[in-house]
Amino acid sequence: MSVLLQTGRVVTADSDSICDILVEGETIVGLGRGLPQPAGAQVIDCTGKLIVPGGIDPHVHLSMPFMGTFSSDDYETGTRAALHGGTTTVIDFILQKQGGSLRSAFEEWSGRATGNALGDYSFHMAVTDFNPDTKEEIQEMIAEGITSFKTFMAYKGALMIDDAQLVGLMQEVRKYGGLVTVHATNGDMIDTLVAQHRAQGQLAPLYHYRSQPEVTEAEASGRFADIANYTGVNAYIVHLTCEGALNQVRRATQRNQRVLVETCIQYLLLDASLYENEAEGAKWVMSPPLREKKDQATLWAGLNQGLVQVVGTDHCPFMWEQKLLGKDDFAKIPNGHPAVEHRMELLFSEGVNKGRITPQKFVEVTSTNAAKIFGMFPRKGTISIGADADLVIFDPQKKHAISAETHHMNCDYSAYEGWELTGKIDTVLLRGQVAVDAGETKVAKGYGRFIKRDKPVF
Repeated sequence: MSVLLQTGRVVTADSDSICDILVEGETIVGLGRGLPQPAGAQVIDCTGKLIVPGGIDPHVHLSMPFMGTFSSDDYETGTRAALHGGTTTVIDFILQKQGGSLRSAFEEWSGRATGNALGDYSFHMAVTDFNPDTKEEIQEMIAEGITSFKTFMAYKGALMIDDAQLVGLMQEVRKYGGLVTVHATNGDMIDTLVAQHRAQGQLAPLYHYRSQPEVTEAEASGRFADIANYTGVNAYIVHLTCEGALNQVRRATQRNQRVLVETCIQYLLLDASLYENEAEGAKWVMSPPLREKKDQATLWAGLNQGLVQVVGTDHCPFMWEQKLLGKDDFAKIPNGHPAVEHRMELLFSEGVNKGRITPQKFVEVTSTNAAKIFGMFPRKGTISIGADADLVIFDPQKKHAISAETHHMNCDYSAYEGWELTGKIDTVLLRGQVAVDAGETKVAKGYGRFIKRDKPVF
């Protein structure tokens, strides 16, 4: 089947032009003005619209086991919501069980995703128990197309590894050209502060924030960068939130080290004052927590300075009933919030339309950089001949509001309820197939495909 997108404003990370796009099957086969219409082709008039590459969100948690429950979006609902928000590919985190193998974890997560996803997906491997057996599996996982390995410097007894394990993992991953990513917060310090607040009866959501001050993230980010510099591994910090942590990345550049950085949409737009609402503050309990206005300014600057390469979501939703598990104790609130559906529209409205970033930077941080860093470029993350036809048609002037009543995420509240946006996604193509059009889902469960990834090319 052929699809011809006519006279759209096609924006990539390094170009901006009015042209047509011809799609045959799953790939882009033509770019230019006045392309001839193949017989039987579906024609989409894109006059006055933007066309950008399908979004890539490299930080989601679908059906994730956490704190005695599971995140409420599974591969069907989560990837459907992502498609409605212009994100055609997500990368989820496999969590190795301590004492278990990477292979068994891979098989468990593959079983959840296969035949259920509507959008394309891949995996990071979270290594929670680096030992001689795990070490032998690193090369095997890279051969499977899992080229990024997540580490946690927090959540002791569940996910956290120590610095000795971190060094060992980095040395092994470096041998094969992979990437080590990190949740960079000082878990020991956080655990101590949590215990102190609980002992003093300070149990409201505000104390989740006060248990993770900026120094806990800055210290861990600097330590991670130092260890990565020593081992020479490709390094990436997930969900960086604050000035102190980004300054550690700046410090690393002074020794000619590159530390790749992801922030998330919530850290650009929301701040810690929300925790003062004791009745609803649990909606924004996540780790790291929301920060201050000065940190938002730092992150926007970091995007334009090239220090922050990716805007993800850390999408990990829970129903309100699940959040209420911690109504009497902030330490029992499941961490995470719903965001995958709104990342691109929020960033366009608050970033491009308000002059904080250019349209090209928007494409760079929502798609292209993630494709390069996580080994999917140029198949994904760009609009070029031979690339997957993952395309988002965007009305830059259309106004709308965010609401839990209309979103597609399996979550009964919105972290952005009532936000008024300018710029709305009209149509989404995934591998040449119209996946979403005018708010309707057009692909069935199982259309999503596992994307086997290569080494970073960034």
